[in-house]
Amino acid sequence: MSSESSGTSVAMGLTHKPFGTLSTGKAVTEYRMRNVAGLEVRFLDLGGIVTAILAPDRQGRFANVTLDQPDMAGYEANPGHFGALIGRFANRIGGAAFSLAGRTYHLAANDHGNTLHGGIVGFDRAIWGVTAAQSGHALSAVLTHVSPDGDEGFPGTLRVEVVYSLNDENEFRIDYQAVTTAETVLNLTNHAYFNLAGNDQGSALDQIVQINAESYTPVGSNGIPTGEIAPVEGTPLDLRQPKPIAAGIRVAHPQILMQRGYDHNWVLDKPSPNAMTLAARAYDPTSGRVLEVETTEPGVQFYTGNYLGGGSAGTAGVAYRQSDAYCFETQHFPDSPNKPHFPTTVLLPGHIFRSSTVYRFKTDRG
Repeated sequence: MSSESSGTSVAMGLTHKPFGTLSTGKAVTEYRMRNVAGLEVRFLDLGGIVTAILAPDRQGRFANVTLDQPDMAGYEANPGHFGALIGRFANRIGGAAFSLAGRTYHLAANDHGNTLHGGIVGFDRAIWGVTAAQSGHALSAVLTHVSPDGDEGFPGTLRVEVVYSLNDENEFRIDYQAVTTAETVLNLTNHAYFNLAGNDQGSALDQIVQINAESYTPVGSNGIPTGEIAPVEGTPLDLRQPKPIAAGIRVAHPQILMQRGYDHNWVLDKPSPNAMTLAARAYDPTSGRVLEVETTEPGVQFYTGNYLGGGSAGTAGVAYRQSDAYCFETQHFPDSPNKPHFPTTVLLPGHIFRSSTVYRFKTDRG
């Protein structure tokens, strides 16, 4: 397991260094933030890709708990969207089209006739502007990107600001904000893959997950929600009580078989829309590491790496295989532009889109 010196580190500012060069000749920079406890977040200006989250176990030993790529070529290809900011529309839009204000928009189709994670050239492939900021005990990096009108078929020029913050309570926070010049649809998330044992430790199936949701959105064979909001009770998607991942994805339930494991949107229990609430919790009994995910979003896509086929490896030289990690993609529901009864993803000119998600790292000793 990879390690870093722990505990006694002092908080440092946002540091950066050259990471590599894209095939286009554009330079890519890696940024690092570290808090007083030694927890460190590393990311690229390419796609805002989080390359490392170095978190302590119960003995104070640090490991990277998110999957990475071995080099610049891996991140340029990045078929699994490892660690990236996703937009304009996270998850899927059925039929690669939607209608808005009486007009139909045709999008880039990159997933069996659907649009996945923004299309062929999404936000994960953009070079974002990065500036440092400081607020109290939190160190922040402000990432900015402008998506032109018609980008991958979406209307309106979209100006996006994403703030990565790390505080001394081991909370990595992501705040999203966007404005548009024309009526459009928007759904933003981060696609980090987590393995709390460390990204070189293989299967995460014994890790224990809880999701605070009484309902989910079932999907058809194309991965697009049917439109139903169904109860989790009586299904392997009932994660209201902590349960090992393996206990659910071994069940021969139609939704599990269709998606090769968990790859579904959970409808989070909320006292009110946009309330910041606990969405999910994960625990690794071996290391003692705990991850808590809070969000203002109405949903979370829990994905168990079902398409990690061993064809890629990280910096530790370990091949990533199915169920070696999982994602908590906080989001609005997939295919919302074509499902009017889902929470709206429409953004109007003059309005500001805002969303926040917190990833809190703890151990079972405290």
